[in-house]
Amino acid sequence: PPPVMEYERTVPLKTVTGESLATLYIGEDSMRIVLAEDKEFNVNTSPFMPFLVDRVLAKMQEKDREAARIGEITPDKILSYNIARDGDIIREITIRNITPDRSRELKSTIRWTLEKMYEKTMKIGP
Repeated sequence: PPPVMEYERTVPLKTVTGESLATLYIGEDSMRIVLAEDKEFNVNTSPFMPFLVDRVLAKMQEKDREAARIGEITPDKILSYNIARDGDIIREITIRNITPDRSRELKSTIRWTLEKMYEKTMKIGP
């Protein structure tokens, strides 16, 4: 089983109107994003895959792979992420090997992404 990670801070992510989107658990070099249970964030709702996964997370991972290739970092420090889903519904995102700079960037990027997804579901919803 994966090691139990210690999280130093818990940060609620909310819309500008105060609607809960997710809870961010931030550790020394990892982050766990647990999406609000009363929302259904579909993995296919833009900008999740094209922006957050492909442009942000995959790019950070690519940079780290290159840094490891040239010996700037060890391979075990390459950013990795996991998206836990229930069908197409995103339940949780775990990101490992993040630096403090990336932690700030990811926090704002994830909040923005979830807010855009939430706005889209509200337009389609009831």
